[in-house]
Amino acid sequence: MSTTTRPRGPAPRTTDPAPRRGLLARKPLVLTDVATGVVTAVQALVLSLAVVVLLAVTAYLAATGASTTGDEPQWGRPVAVATGLWLLGHGVPLTASGVSITFVPLGIGALALFACYASAKRSARATWVSWTAATVTYTLGTMAAALLAGTVHGWAVLLAPLVGALLGGTGFGAGVLVRPEAPRMSEVGERAERLAPALVPAVLRLGARGGLVATALLVGAAGILVAAWAVAGRATSSDIVTALAPGWAGGVVLAIAQLAVLPDLVLWAVGWLAGPGFAVGTGTRFSVFGVESGPLPALPLLGALPGPDWANPVTAWAPVVVVACGVVAGLFVWRRLDPDLVRWSDVAWSICGVAGAAGVVVGVLQWIAGGSAGPGRLADVGADPLLTGALVAAEVGGGAGAVIIGSRLDLAARRRDLAGWLADRRDRRAVAEVEPAEAEPAATLPEPDATPAPPQDGPPST
Repeated sequence: MSTTTRPRGPAPRTTDPAPRRGLLARKPLVLTDVATGVVTAVQALVLSLAVVVLLAVTAYLAATGASTTGDEPQWGRPVAVATGLWLLGHGVPLTASGVSITFVPLGIGALALFACYASAKRSARATWVSWTAATVTYTLGTMAAALLAGTVHGWAVLLAPLVGALLGGTGFGAGVLVRPEAPRMSEVGERAERLAPALVPAVLRLGARGGLVATALLVGAAGILVAAWAVAGRATSSDIVTALAPGWAGGVVLAIAQLAVLPDLVLWAVGWLAGPGFAVGTGTRFSVFGVESGPLPALPLLGALPGPDWANPVTAWAPVVVVACGVVAGLFVWRRLDPDLVRWSDVAWSICGVAGAAGVVVGVLQWIAGGSAGPGRLADVGADPLLTGALVAAEVGGGAGAVIIGSRLDLAARRRDLAGWLADRRDRRAVAEVEPAEAEPAATLPEPDATPAPPQDGPPST
């Protein structure tokens, strides 16, 4: 039986072609990522735009009756209007009959955002290449729609790719992050923390997160308020529907079309809660301190606007809801701070973060949800973004500051009480150790026994 042994020593150098094969193998993966990104963006574009076009065509046929009279329908007109409305939902102004409309129907924007999210969740790959390809394709799609629609003019054409990249990138990013192969949200948060500028204090970033929490709670409270308005104004809305007599097809289109402006009404309700209120037409004002109404478009949803009954001494306390959202944000921030390391500068930074984030986000949202909705009186719609944002920042910051400062003062008081208790305990222990030493008597000799000895029995010894 023979055995073979390998010679010891360095192995001979060989040229391994594996690295070259690995580089070549990456190219199909990159191409796959690009292809999936392009397909994802095309799906999102077609889905969101098709919904708007379908509603516009249905409304056109119901209004003109072209399908029943035998006239040749002009399909280009409703498609162009639908494309313009789709771009308006992205924030691109629409020009019709010489009037520029800047009011953004946020429902259409939400539809496009959801289409991007759903498409990325279904078809994209969790890679930067796939996300970039999808975002670039969506940007080019919005640019092409703006050029072909004929409803976008001037500088607004340059705005289309910017808002397309912003909305598409956000939706695709959210969809990619929920895929199974994507990193966990905790890992994404840690990477974001590492990428944060060193000049931005950590407590300021924590305060900004608290401000987003307060904003989300405030929008939720505004949604509940709008539901209450709708219930209170259901009779007015029913009268508007009866006067319009839209029919079954027009009724479906009208109901779905109102969903496009429902998010805007919710944001207007945020302005109502904050105090300044909002306008639906020049010279109108709906606020907790009074209502100045005027002629409104025949839209059933507008029947839910608050009437004079909603301006009373009770509703004047509505800004307390905004302050309560700030209180929750303050609790959110304080529970994530280390009480042993909190300084007064940290308190100031955290309150600034809460107030700043809430005010900026609400101001930007009010700016998007307002503007010009048509000619004449409809040139002024929505809440004042600067005033509303400033008041929300003050009210939310006040609520958060009350919690954080109060907790810091309570912590300082408890620390003083604890320090005093410990000092008192040390003093008592020292006194207890000294007193026994002073009270101990000096050592003395035992005294002699003075008791006489008992007599002895028997004769004395001699």
